[in-house]
Amino acid sequence: MEHITFLVAVVIITALAFDFTNGFHDTANAMATSIATGALRPKVAVTIAAVLNFAGAFLSVKVATTISGGIVNEKAGIQPSIIFAALVGAILWNLLTWLKGLPSSSSHALYGGLIGATVVGVGLNGVNFGTVVSKILIPAVASPIVAGLAAWGATKLAYRITRNGKAKSTEKGFKAGQIASASLVSLAHGTNDAQKTMGIITLTLVSAGALPKGALPPTWVIVSAGAAIAIGTYMGGWRIIRSMGKGLTDIQAPQGFAAETAATTVILTSSHMGYGLSTTQVCSGGIMGAGLGGPKAEVNWGMARRMIYTWGLTLPAAATVGGVAAFLADQGTWGVVLVGAALVIGSAAMYVISRRQPVHAGNVNEVGDVTPVGVPAGQPATPAATTVAA
Repeated sequence: MEHITFLVAVVIITALAFDFTNGFHDTANAMATSIATGALRPKVAVTIAAVLNFAGAFLSVKVATTISGGIVNEKAGIQPSIIFAALVGAILWNLLTWLKGLPSSSSHALYGGLIGATVVGVGLNGVNFGTVVSKILIPAVASPIVAGLAAWGATKLAYRITRNGKAKSTEKGFKAGQIASASLVSLAHGTNDAQKTMGIITLTLVSAGALPKGALPPTWVIVSAGAAIAIGTYMGGWRIIRSMGKGLTDIQAPQGFAAETAATTVILTSSHMGYGLSTTQVCSGGIMGAGLGGPKAEVNWGMARRMIYTWGLTLPAAATVGGVAAFLADQGTWGVVLVGAALVIGSAAMYVISRRQPVHAGNVNEVGDVTPVGVPAGQPATPAATTVAA
């Protein structure tokens, strides 16, 4: 019993660590466009996002129940060691994509890790594949398209309505609007992503017999998950903020406002319906739609392709790592220790590598080394035109 209690504590701490990485990995979802257009200063933006992420965690638990009692079968004998393995897969993928500056899905990393670990640990009957398809895979495909189309239409409408206005006044007005729209994205993010860790911790407590099957997240779980994602958000995932704010399109204030508004609508609707979608994919889709809806109709398709490839790889890659970790963890205490050591060493290595070319609040809007929007592939770009570094 002491071993189980200790392992449960380790899983809860690891889940909160994942929540922390989710926060700094996904800060860009809410604030990248506002920082890129100058509507908000970088540190102010991440502070607002952190506070509203924490608040959003208290608004709903529907996504949490999708995790704790939807994706996996609680009756299949899920053990804390399996959940630990799933979290290891999710965290390592999150850190790898952060290191490369790629806006991948923290949510899909978690789902992939959980699915891979469960299949290895208890078999195919441990995963409710019907729920995976209806509440994860279909929203994964549909949500960025819906957000992109909505942002495209909203951008077209915004430029049409303000076409006779003074450019300076119009820009100022949309920047003010971005403060509100970015804040709503942060709140919506809290209602969706913070709940995923709540669901994981609740599933752990159910698997250890500390909660009955079908239980809702206890208050302390909601508070701790909300706090962890808020702290991570405040740290700022500056590499991904640079990619989304400067890498996809040369975004202007009307486009930023349209993208954020479209993303908020999709995320809040999905949270209400219990869909565990990727807020990263939704926000990226909104930015691409806004870029195409602008006067120049430009998107950096090189960056977009890299993002889409990463989206497609996230579930299977995290599932593979989660499955290998589950196999090792199932061997006993030494296996769990080995998996934990791999997590610590892998995380530390990626942090050390990231320090070679640091991205922070002071240089997040500076140029990088990827072919910029509007410059054909293979053609040299002027320094001022370059967009984003991975």
